[in-house]
Amino acid sequence: MNWLNLLSSQRTGQKPNAGTAPSRSAFEQDYDRIIFSHPFRRLQDKTQVHPLPEHDFVHTRLTHSLEVSSVGRSLGKRVGEIILQRHPEEKNNFSLFDFGAIVAAASLAHDLGNPPFGHAGEDAISDFFAHHTKGQYYKDHMSEAAWNDLINFEGNAQGFRILNKNQYGLKLTFATLGAFTKYPCPSIFAPRDTSKRSQKKYGFFQTEKEVFHEVAHHLELIAVTEFVSCRHPLAFLVEAADDICYSIIDLEDGCNLGLVRYEDAKSLFEGVITVNKSKLGKLDSLSSLQEKVGYLRALAIGDLMEECATIFLDHEADILDGKFDQALADHCTSRNELKEIIKVSIDKIYRARQVVEIEATGHAVLPGLLEEFTTAGLYLMQNTKSRKYQNLQLLLPEETRLAIRHDPANAYNMVRQVLDFISSLTDRHALSLYRKINGISQ
Repeated sequence: MNWLNLLSSQRTGQKPNAGTAPSRSAFEQDYDRIIFSHPFRRLQDKTQVHPLPEHDFVHTRLTHSLEVSSVGRSLGKRVGEIILQRHPEEKNNFSLFDFGAIVAAASLAHDLGNPPFGHAGEDAISDFFAHHTKGQYYKDHMSEAAWNDLINFEGNAQGFRILNKNQYGLKLTFATLGAFTKYPCPSIFAPRDTSKRSQKKYGFFQTEKEVFHEVAHHLELIAVTEFVSCRHPLAFLVEAADDICYSIIDLEDGCNLGLVRYEDAKSLFEGVITVNKSKLGKLDSLSSLQEKVGYLRALAIGDLMEECATIFLDHEADILDGKFDQALADHCTSRNELKEIIKVSIDKIYRARQVVEIEATGHAVLPGLLEEFTTAGLYLMQNTKSRKYQNLQLLLPEETRLAIRHDPANAYNMVRQVLDFISSLTDRHALSLYRKINGISQ
């Protein structure tokens, strides 16, 4: 792979450099298009760790995405500066700010496909098709590959779908789409190698496989098999930004909520502060717990960014050759300390009673919505008359109804359209809608 192709500013269906301006690069336009989009705005009320937070300092998917984007921009610029020194022939085509803008935009979008109730929501959707009678009905009405998409719902693939749906008009550059796709493969293929980071999950549904193929072909990503490619190099930085933020900031939230003692959090933070240990003395001059935890978080993120950027640059040649396929954070000198932070987070934060209670709610709400709205979609396909389900059909967006009517023999398309609607709901909207259609509230 080469950087000239990998940093392509071309968009699907447009000519190269169409619509760009000297004052704002195509990649900066990508960032702006994402941040002003409806799917991004909905992240304000979507679960990060603590669902439906009552505390204003706890992170939502929106604040998490902004923070990941900020870290991603810094990683991209640090890496881009050195890459352009190594490849001076590219200085006329790109700047370090282009690297930063691509990673920032892809990082900003990285959680767009997450359904209500976070990862519990993904599991609830998968369980509906895998274990509920109403969901299993569709197994015999689609291909094995399409069915596998449903029983293993994946927020990353839903995000790729959102970024390429015409209704949002995003039309991002190929470079940003490539950097966004951490898992450049479908849900089922042989032979899958889960030792490779890029194949641990999947990055697109059957409905978008041709779109991904176009992206991969244009960027000249190394092909593994049909519809399976090596990662875009900048996807490693997007992943690193996410890994750094969720591990460090979840610990900060846990400490602020009283789920982790300050002394324990301080010790864990200090374990990943490898370069700036001399700055820890400033803690004594800070008065509040939030200030101290925030300061430790800033030092930890700064050091982890430096490490991940260095690891990327050390492996640049292997990354471009498709020979490096691991998470950058797994190579940090403090990787064992990071694992300890994640272990403590699982034990004391992710399994906190209020988290588990709301996640359990998601396992009731999402299958309930799916049962009713897929039935409404099925009746729409079959033109079956039912006052109840005709009313539910009217609760679906108009574009969803039109898409189902346009392809009335395609069960996978219908389910995919319903999933677009349900996965786009905020936590509160999903809960409210579930209550209303079940007569629990008006």
